[in-house]
Amino acid sequence: MTTYHTHTYRCRHATGDAMDYLKTARKASIRELGFSDHCPYPDRRWSESRMDMDELPAYIHAVDAAREEAKGFDEPMQVFAGLECEWGPDIHGYLKDELLGHFALDYLGVGIHTYLHRGSWRDSFVITDPRELASFADTTAKALESGIFAFLAHPDLFCYNWAPWDENAIACAKDILEAAQATKVPLEINGCGFRKPKVRGDRGQRRPYPHEYFWDLACEYDILCVVNSDAHRPVDIIAGIEEGKAMGSTRGLKILEKLDLTSKPR
Repeated sequence: MTTYHTHTYRCRHATGDAMDYLKTARKASIRELGFSDHCPYPDRRWSESRMDMDELPAYIHAVDAAREEAKGFDEPMQVFAGLECEWGPDIHGYLKDELLGHFALDYLGVGIHTYLHRGSWRDSFVITDPRELASFADTTAKALESGIFAFLAHPDLFCYNWAPWDENAIACAKDILEAAQATKVPLEINGCGFRKPKVRGDRGQRRPYPHEYFWDLACEYDILCVVNSDAHRPVDIIAGIEEGKAMGSTRGLKILEKLDLTSKPR
């Protein structure tokens, strides 16, 4: 079992540090453990939900310490240092040159919690207008096309507040799926969504994500998928992973056993 989407206390809405996750990962027989806390930015944008820049070296040190500890395990476990990032043309160079380059992180994942709409950043959790859906899809597609990300976290996050699975939601999903098919960036079936409170849908209460209809549509495309826990507590290190694998396998989706983290830009 693998998971590449975990958060430490530094993101301000999670608990535990790298060594705490390592202990629970060992008990769960995880073979590859990736840390992907929320990416800090030099201008402190979105600072309420991520570490500050001056915390980044300590985060990397904590993951490196966990990596060294794992080398002594009887059952081998690989540990990777990554970050979960937003994407925009103004921060692309920082992500590539500083995080993958200077800090030499093993990988970056992208999660579009905020997207560009008419020149300003908007919250992906409160999309209410079809034009905003189109902007979410456009930001997501450009992130995938950037070539710097190992996977796209919760690609169906736009469904959180968009209740109907209508022509607008379908168009948004198709744009994302077409970009994933073209770029071969794996899409994440997010285990955290199975643990979240249900939201209003057009056919009653449903999960905010993973959205059944999004993944029904996904099986029509030649895409790759990865299942991650998106753990915010060490106890949730594998929570939702089996459910996510079942969701993908029943639809015939190509679920990767592990990510290839050797071909990202450096």
